[in-house]
Amino acid sequence: MTNPPGGDHAAPHTLITENQQFPPESSAETVLSEEEESWARAAQDEAARKEAADSIIQAFGGVRGMIDMTLPGLVFIVTYNLTHQVSTAAWGAIALSAVFVVIRLLRRETIQHAFSGVFGVAIGAWISMKTGKAENFYLPGLLWNVGYAVGLAVSALVRWPLIGLTLGPVTGEMFTWRTQNPGRLAAYTKATWAWVVIMGIKPVILFPLYFTGNVNLLGWLKVALGIPPMLLAMYVTWRILLTAPPPIKAEQPEES
Repeated sequence: MTNPPGGDHAAPHTLITENQQFPPESSAETVLSEEEESWARAAQDEAARKEAADSIIQAFGGVRGMIDMTLPGLVFIVTYNLTHQVSTAAWGAIALSAVFVVIRLLRRETIQHAFSGVFGVAIGAWISMKTGKAENFYLPGLLWNVGYAVGLAVSALVRWPLIGLTLGPVTGEMFTWRTQNPGRLAAYTKATWAWVVIMGIKPVILFPLYFTGNVNLLGWLKVALGIPPMLLAMYVTWRILLTAPPPIKAEQPEES
């Protein structure tokens, strides 16, 4: 049989050339698989970030929780304008807060935020009836706003941001953001400072009105500044957490 041109050494040379031009299919499949895994991981991280960000409204009671804590103040100022009786207005606010709690109990929903509303309204009502001054109905809420803003600031300074403490149990990460996820700790700290600024606006505006004794303006502004600042703080937090690293789920103890 006649050898191809170039003799016996031509065949190996041709084989090497073919191997160089046509890499094994398994190599291409491996590269493709790695790319797919990378895309899958990226998609999972993005979904985890979005889920964690969306948990903000749930953690703070949602719009329903904000309404539960805002409407009693509206009832107070409306009733006071109609009757000019502090006690009547106070009892009207208490009654509405109690109705909210009953409705949540009947629906087997959490009463945390509704009960907080009842507690705050009851204290304000007691102080206003005891002193006979309608503006004192809003005093506990104003003091709470100041204390909350200070607490947020202190928590951020000591690197235990309150927004992280609030959202950790909701997202399932608990405190892993504090020890294993520095990017998320930074995000929670940034969000907490945003809350300090936004929630600190309310007492800055309302406390001067409280000392003037202008009950009408104080009451209406207190209602107007109830939900919008909360929604703004939630939105800012949501935007911050969308770009933060995904949460690291806390390990659950195995049941024996």
